Amino acid sequence: MLLISMGGEAYALPSSSVREVIRYREFTPVPGAPPILPGILSQRGLILPIVNAYPLLGLAAPPVSRATRLVIIAHRDVDLALLVEAVHDLAAIDLDTIEPLPVALDPARARFLRGLVHTGEQLIPLLDLDELIASVRA
Repeated sequence: MLLISMGGEAYALPSSSVREVIRYREFTPVPGAPPILPGILSQRGLILPIVNAYPLLGLAAPPVSRATRLVIIAHRDVDLALLVEAVHDLAAIDLDTIEPLPVALDPARARFLRGLVHTGEQLIPLLDLDELIASVRA
C-alpha cells in the first residue's frame, strides 16, 4: 500500500494501481470542469485528468506546498493523476485483513473507502479507486 495524506489525514492506496509518484507541477486548467477535475497533465505521453478527491471526502484542500504530489494511477482501464497533500511510505499490507468501516462514518464519505487497513498500530482508510473513478466519470 502507498500511504498518503489528504486534508491532514492518512489514507492508503493499493500499490498495484500506482504507476508513479511525481512532484506537483502546474497543469492545464479545464474551463467549466467540476472542482474534482481541475485540469489535465501530460505525463510520459499520456494526457491524464487531475483528480481532486478532497471534496468527495469532505476534506478541505490545503495550499500547494513542497510536499504536494501527484500520484499517477492506472486502475482497470483508467489512468489519472490524484492530487495528494503528501506521500509517506510503502507498506506491505495483506488485503485479506481489511477491517470494516465504522458504522458511524458519514455515508457520503464511506462510499469512497473500501475499509481500514492495519499499518503497525494504526488503522488507515483504504481509498476505493472504483468508486472514485465512477464519481469522476459521472
